[in-house]
Amino acid sequence: MRLAVAQIISSADPASNLELIRDYATQAKAAGAGLVVFPEAAMRAFGHSLTGIAEPLDGPWAEKVRGIAMELDIAVVAGMFTPGKDGRVRNTLLVTGPGVDTSYDKVHLFDAFGFTESKTVDAGEKPVTFEVNGTVFGLATCYDVRFPALFTANAKAGAQVNIVCASWGAGEGKAEQWDLLVRARALDSTTFVVACGQGDPETIGAGPAGSAPTGIGHSAVISPLGSALASLDGKPGLAVVDIDPSLVEEVRTKLPVLANARQF
Repeated sequence: MRLAVAQIISSADPASNLELIRDYATQAKAAGAGLVVFPEAAMRAFGHSLTGIAEPLDGPWAEKVRGIAMELDIAVVAGMFTPGKDGRVRNTLLVTGPGVDTSYDKVHLFDAFGFTESKTVDAGEKPVTFEVNGTVFGLATCYDVRFPALFTANAKAGAQVNIVCASWGAGEGKAEQWDLLVRARALDSTTFVVACGQGDPETIGAGPAGSAPTGIGHSAVISPLGSALASLDGKPGLAVVDIDPSLVEEVRTKLPVLANARQF
């Protein structure tokens, strides 16, 4: 299966961000990809109000993403914000395209490194998997990558690929942590990991928005044995990768960590 990782840098304007999605999805389709992954907060960058733009999964922004996916005949994963409880929003991944329409709400909220996501975001409650062209994918968002159980739960539900959409916070050692974590989650779950982050705003002359996690780039596609099949630096870009889902069963025969795991 050929898939694409679209490392964009979102702005505060959801309409402009839709044009980014159209542009990169068009490039991905032209390169032969059947699925294109965009980062967390593709609808609006962190550091700006989220409550004013949050909308249901059948709202106008999501419907326009669906239109792009159907027009181009490609599956799209993109981060948006939907209404939550008590005036908060949900940090949602929309998955849409021919034969697929689902969503995942971020379970683990980023209350760390001086940022308190739970003040404005309502946590999701369950894992989500979906299928495209016979390949099963699991979903995760940013801070979720620090929690191996979500990735193994997705794998036990049939996922051969785990997608992580992120807007990773900058700071000392954070790029190294991201690289380590996405590779570790591939090994924990013996799945491919498609890790798509927001690009680094510094690379286009835009500074960080206070303590908000606005992205560092370093998107990557990782094999089930933890090797990088593709990677990007901090700048916006598109990576197109061919993966062979049958490799997952081969790896699990050699490295049966899921079968050997014990609960304590």
